[in-house]
Amino acid sequence: MTLKAGLDLGSTAIKAVLADDEQILWRGKSPTRPGQEAVGQSLIDSALVEIGAPENAIGGIAVTGYGKKLFSRPDGRVDEISANAAGLFRLSGGRARTIVNIGGQDLKVLFLNDQGRVADFRMNDKCAAGTGRFFELAARILDTPLEEFGVLSRLAEKDLGLNSTCVVFAESEIVSLLAAGTPKEEIIKALHTSIARRVAALLGRNSRGPVWLDGGPARNTGLLEAIEDELLTEVLVLEHPQYTVAYGALLALD
Repeated sequence: MTLKAGLDLGSTAIKAVLADDEQILWRGKSPTRPGQEAVGQSLIDSALVEIGAPENAIGGIAVTGYGKKLFSRPDGRVDEISANAAGLFRLSGGRARTIVNIGGQDLKVLFLNDQGRVADFRMNDKCAAGTGRFFELAARILDTPLEEFGVLSRLAEKDLGLNSTCVVFAESEIVSLLAAGTPKEEIIKALHTSIARRVAALLGRNSRGPVWLDGGPARNTGLLEAIEDELLTEVLVLEHPQYTVAYGALLALD
């Protein structure tokens, strides 16, 4: 058995995918911390044990993400935009044309051609608002697990709307709303709406077909619904959206 491994060395989490002839056999992740190469290798080692494969089963390792240059001996380095496009295009059965990726530190919009290559992209990396870090910060302030955001946002009786687009000011606004007795359900819904508007501004009028939401926050059903409401179009999500980029990286080993 010859396997390929893809590592996405992201700003908040390191994701690994093992595949055999593009069939995903294993996926796993670990929080980003110093020694990213060791963390990535540890994930691969764990994968081999879990699937019962020998140590020499790995035929190649491709890396992508913010920390890709920290991995000293990869068989391939892939920029995360190309990896995201390749992974989602393949996993969507060639249907994806418009991708919104919410990463740990940035928000990206990718436009693909009919061959799955990137025709254009836009990125907001100047402020953490609307990213995975922003959600983590909000979860800490609200003392609420991120996994509950989707359900809670549906319980909101009204949509407040946040005035702040900068994460620093948004943090102060959330604290002020809590102090004023605002239900956290309404604050969470306001967060989703604010991010949905940011996504819509990046997309403009260039999207083709349904929009595919990607990255860890894509599992947040409340955010998904807010983006659908803002764009007035269907938004689709893969079963494991946080591993798309790692999978796309290993496709470069073909």
